[in-house]
Amino acid sequence: MVSRDDILSALSPLAGQADLHDLAIDQGRVTLLLGVDPAQGTDIETLRQQAESRVRGVKGVTEVMAILTSEKKPAVKSAPDPHGMHKNPPLTLPVRHIIAVGSGKGGVGKSTLAFHLATALARTGKKVGLLDADIYGPSVPRLAGLEGMKPEQIDGQIQPFERYGIKLMSIGFMVSTDQALIWRGPMAQSAFYQLLRDVAWGTPDDLLDILIIDLPPGTGDIQLTLAQKVPMTGAIIVSTPQDLALIDARKAVAMFQKVNVPILGLIENMSVYCCPKCGYEDHIFGKGGAVHEAQVLGVPLLGEIPLNIKIREACDAGQPAPPDIFDRVAAQVLGRLESVTKE
Repeated sequence: MVSRDDILSALSPLAGQADLHDLAIDQGRVTLLLGVDPAQGTDIETLRQQAESRVRGVKGVTEVMAILTSEKKPAVKSAPDPHGMHKNPPLTLPVRHIIAVGSGKGGVGKSTLAFHLATALARTGKKVGLLDADIYGPSVPRLAGLEGMKPEQIDGQIQPFERYGIKLMSIGFMVSTDQALIWRGPMAQSAFYQLLRDVAWGTPDDLLDILIIDLPPGTGDIQLTLAQKVPMTGAIIVSTPQDLALIDARKAVAMFQKVNVPILGLIENMSVYCCPKCGYEDHIFGKGGAVHEAQVLGVPLLGEIPLNIKIREACDAGQPAPPDIFDRVAAQVLGRLESVTKE
């Protein structure tokens, strides 16, 4: 039985070089979240390898993964870098198209939509990945029925899970489900950057066709990291028909437009509730809000997803909902991808 004290003892020689922010032990598998000083430069990778090597030597440990996060203290005379964007270079990923799924606010079903869009695209024969970028509230492990699972690491690369025809990765696979991540923005940025860089999404000879990135709500640090570090094909904005949700959806659209990311379209979630017994339709959150908003913004409406108990039950069970609605949305997204890449 591997104990926390055994791990701390093994890491003690590295005290002062890295701070242990979190530690998860699942039988013989150990996941470390280490805070480091980015001023160490290339020594950071050596430090990660040393931490993994020391923990691997603990009796009972069968697998170790160390994730590095950093929060750089700005030099007095350095150029302004409020979001810590200069510490990591741009990325070239083995992916043909990267699509961000965002929303201006939480609670609109963005993660549910991202998961189902990924599985629907996979049903078309595309090679699809899904990255859960919501560092503080990851949902993909539950949606995919993979809660409590820990990814393997081979030759320095984190191996994504494969389920329902898609490759999956989330910070939720690295920490326990009840662990609250209390990180400043730069630390969350660093963790997100590492999930992009160190996950085996594909190879130069075997590219992923589409990588869906499920963004956290709002227009914060993670969105900036993605926009400035990765060439995105486009973004999809999810909203309910409610005026409050649409106000924030406009902000998400404006943010992507400012960083020159094409808007593939809007998706209206929870558009209507249809009683399964009598067929009565009730527009609980309003009617036609996203349709009108798409017209005002000059972007396509990619689909209207109903408030459906089958979707809720499937999500709670960790499996995709009936495909018909989401397959129609996927077809619209593929059409927009073709249109945008020709422009």
